[in-house]
Order: sequence, then structure tokens, then C-alpha cells
Amino acid sequence: MAFTAADVKTLREKTGVGMMDCKKALTEADGDMDKAIEILREKGLAASVKKAGRVAAEGMAYAASIDGVGVLVEVNAETDFVAKNEKFVNFVHGVAATVAKENPADMDALMECKYNGTDLTVLQQQQEMVLVIGENIKVRRFARFADGVSVAYVHAGGKIGVLVNLDTELSAEQVEECGKDVAMQIAALNPRFWDKTQVTQDVLDEEKKIMMVQMENDPKMASKPEQVREKIVMGKLNKFYSENCLLQQEFVKDGSMTVEQYIAATAKALGGAITFKSAVRFEKGEGIEKKQEDFAAEIASMVKG
Repeated sequence: MAFTAADVKTLREKTGVGMMDCKKALTEADGDMDKAIEILREKGLAASVKKAGRVAAEGMAYAASIDGVGVLVEVNAETDFVAKNEKFVNFVHGVAATVAKENPADMDALMECKYNGTDLTVLQQQQEMVLVIGENIKVRRFARFADGVSVAYVHAGGKIGVLVNLDTELSAEQVEECGKDVAMQIAALNPRFWDKTQVTQDVLDEEKKIMMVQMENDPKMASKPEQVREKIVMGKLNKFYSENCLLQQEFVKDGSMTVEQYIAATAKALGGAITFKSAVRFEKGEGIEKKQEDFAAEIASMVKG
């Protein structure tokens, strides 16, 4: 029985197995879809489908500058143990290299890119990793800076990855320390904004409103004239900037200056200009709802059964 390209696509969607393996299975099964699925299961290839439904909230965030291109990726696994596996780490590095080289538009495009140094797509290589490692593995997200100088920082073996992008005529080596210091600040404090110019009016209005209500509820403040309270609010807004905006934050390594002042001082010392352009911070597993395993309850239910 003949089969079409659409059949290969359908089999791939049903099993999550790569195109070539689906084609081979359909050829072997003489076009019979159910038999092809059975063949893939017998070969262990379709095992990745069962694992694909399991929560992967561990893994690692990884940042690097590859051939002048800044890349940050997050790849998830089910357990922290796997995140330390050499094969998994190499896979993550390969995903980053693919992002740097191929410049995919989005996650769908990345999964269809040829995985660095192979003839497999990133999706197929991910499926291979599931089979080799025995856990659900998932490339979750990426960021890429092609312009300027990018400085990468990975905290605690991949718990947090930060990529800082600077505009400068100085060399990458010259600004490495400055970029890393800024990246470490971002990793530690996770600022809401990079600069106070990014704080929108609605955010400021909300902050003002909260501050005014707090003063109304404070007997000492409530008795003060409106103009005095307004002045106090303006002072508190400056504190809001220094707490929530990276460039206005107190520099962790030297509390006598802000991050903005630290960058300017470094640029002056190096005899050039350095402008902070942007940054990306990925924290491993953030936003993924982890399944809470209650092993005692699970064992108890098995015993009852």
C-alpha cells in the first residue's frame, strides 16, 4: 500500500519521531499507519512520546558569545541530576551554537533548523536526547544579540543565565569584566526595568496611588498638607527607580556609585565609550508549574490497591 508525504507528517505528529524514521517505518509497514506506529514503538523511538507529557522544569540556562554573537538558551529536563549529565550539557551547547549560526525567527523555526554539526533538525536531536537520557527534554526559549558586544554570565551551573549587550568601540576583552559585573547584578537583583526611561506613566501612577493611600493610613502623615505629601511621594519615586531600574540601582560591588556611574567610570578608565543597550535574564524553570510528588501517598495508594 502506497503512502504520501502527508502520511509521513501525520505519523510524525502522532509519535513525535523524526521524518526519516517515520518514512522508514511506513515503508516497512507498507503504508499501514497502525503497523508503522507499532514498528516505531518496538524500536523504542516512540518512547519519547510518553515522556513528552511529563513536566520538565529542571535543566539549565546557558549564555555564551559565539563568533561575536550573543546567545542565551534554556533547555529543560525533568531532574536536576540530568542537568549535570555531560551529554545533556553538550546538547545545550549545541542548541546555543545553532541559534548563533542560523538566526531562527522563533522557537518553531529553531526546531526545524539543522542542529549544529549534524544532518538532524534540533527537534530530531531533542528526540534523540529523550531516548538516550530517558527523560523529557525540551528546548524552551532563546535570545540572540548579533550587534554590539555581548557578555555572557551563567550562575550556579545554569540556574540563571544572563546576556548583557553593550554598544562600544572597545574590544570584547576590554569590556568583559564590566559586562560580567553588570550581568551578575542582573542575576542577583532581577530588576524590573533597565533604565528609568522605560518606566511607563501607568506604572508611576500606580506607585503614586499606593504611596498616597499608605500616607493617608498613617496618622503622622495624614495630618500633613497635600503639597508636603506630594513632595514626599516624589522622593519615594526616586527610591522606586533605584530599587527597580538597573542603571539607577546601587552597584552591588561598590555602594558609592550606581550601575550607570560604574559603566561610565569603566569607559573613562579604558579611554572609550560603553553604552548599556539591553540584556536578557533566564531563570531555569521560571513560570513552569512543577508537579509536587507525594511519594508517601503514592506508595500508600499502591499498597491499598
